[in-house]
Formats: sequence, C-alpha cells, structure tokens
Amino acid sequence: MRLEDLPPLRDSLAAHGLMAKKSFGQHFLLDLNVTRKIARLAGPLEGRAVVEVGPGPGGLTRALLEAGARVIAVEKDRRFLPLLEELAAAADGALSVVEADALEVDEAALAAAHAPGLPLRIVSNLPYNVGTPLLVKWLVGSTPWEAMALMFQKEVARRIVACPGDADYGRLSVISQAVAHARLELTLPARAFTPPPKVDSAVVVLTPRDDRPGAERLKALETVTAAAFGQRRKMLRSSLKTLGGEALCAAAGIDPNARAETVPVEGFLKMADAVAARP
Repeated sequence: MRLEDLPPLRDSLAAHGLMAKKSFGQHFLLDLNVTRKIARLAGPLEGRAVVEVGPGPGGLTRALLEAGARVIAVEKDRRFLPLLEELAAAADGALSVVEADALEVDEAALAAAHAPGLPLRIVSNLPYNVGTPLLVKWLVGSTPWEAMALMFQKEVARRIVACPGDADYGRLSVISQAVAHARLELTLPARAFTPPPKVDSAVVVLTPRDDRPGAERLKALETVTAAAFGQRRKMLRSSLKTLGGEALCAAAGIDPNARAETVPVEGFLKMADAVAARP
C-alpha cells in the first residue's frame, strides 16, 4: 500500500477503535488540507529529518511524508502504534515510529540513528499538557534544529511571540526570543480538531538566531527570568533581590524601578551576563 492509498483518518481511527485521551492532552487534526498547510509552514522538508511529537492517528505525519521529510514520530500512547506502523509500511522507509516520552528523549540521537546526516526540523501538533515544557527543552537544549513549526493553545502561542508591555509578555517570551525568531503563522478554531478543545490553537514557527546564547548564558537567563517574572508586579530591585537587586540592575544598565513586563529581551540578556560574570 502507498501513502495515497491509505484510508481516510476517520476510517483508520474507527478500524482500530481509537479515541483521544484527555489525560494525554490529545486533540486530533483529521483534515489533511490543514495538516498540509502546517507542513508547508515548516519550510522545505525534502531531504530533512523531522521529529514529530504525539502523531496520534498520523494526520500531520502523512503531510510531512508527502512533503518529502524523513519523519521520526515519537508517540507515548501505545494504542496508536499499530496504526502508525501501518503508515510506516506505506511510507517506504521514510517513517520511523518511536514509543517514548518526548520529555525524556534525545532528539539529536534519534535523528542520528534514524536519519543520519540530515538537517533536523521539529514539527508537531503538541499535546496541550506538555507543549510548554517541550518548547523550553528544545530552546535551551543542545539539539541542533534548523526550524520548528509547533501547534499550541492560542494563549501559549501568544506568550511565545509577545513584545515588552504586552499582557502576554513573560518568561516564555524572553527565552523563546533570545534563542529564536518566533512568528505566529496560523490560528485554528477549536472546531478544526477532534474532539474540539475548549480553546483555539495556533502554529508558531521558530528559526534559530545567529546570536543564540550559549549554554551558560541561557542558564543564567533562566535564573533571572524565573525571579523577575515570579513576582512580575514588583519592581526589579525587589523581585531580583536574591540575585543582587539594585546592584544587578546597575551592572546591566537596567532601571531597578522597572517591572519585568517592560524589559526587552536584550535587557534580560544583560542581566544574565551580569549574573554569569560573578565569581
């Protein structure tokens, strides 16, 4: 069987008696026109490895395969493995199915094992309950991805791309934008999913910055943003007191009376540098 001969996704789900599990944060995209649009947002996929987390019935997986990607699908819910193996059989070696918890896997090792030598992209309709920790893992980790196209709850997507002064601007905004150029590219209503979630969703596309911080700088940035946004209504001289407060702000050239939500990414990086420079 070839990819184009596979039955519709709804038929595949029915044949295997499968339904979404709320405990896994599952909401399926069964419209292949939508999944193809997401695949296109990820950029050229021919000759590239793509890690997909939580493929479920494989709607996005099919679109990625059609686009020429070498797909490594990481699925925690073993109920979907037989269905995904059927898809792999039709993919002529272009799909590897890995049963694992995506929070624990090493994406670089997976790519090296299943698609050696190919540039890596990460494209996923992320399970709602692990979307943010997975993004942070990929942002601060050492996996050499060249692009990510990720579906989140719309409120999370807005936090990723928010600017200083926006209500959604916070720690996730700073870390995301320190590492990558982030763009909200597509919004999908709840009715596009099966079963429909209670909120709308959105796709964010991220490409790494040329001046991406190194591991030590990122670790310091995580420390500073955790303190600053942990008490976001307080002035920095108070919220950063355990890190030096006014002295830290002075060393970074930041107004100690400012609040975290008004400080640009560059300001947080300067404070991270001041923390990292301490003996």
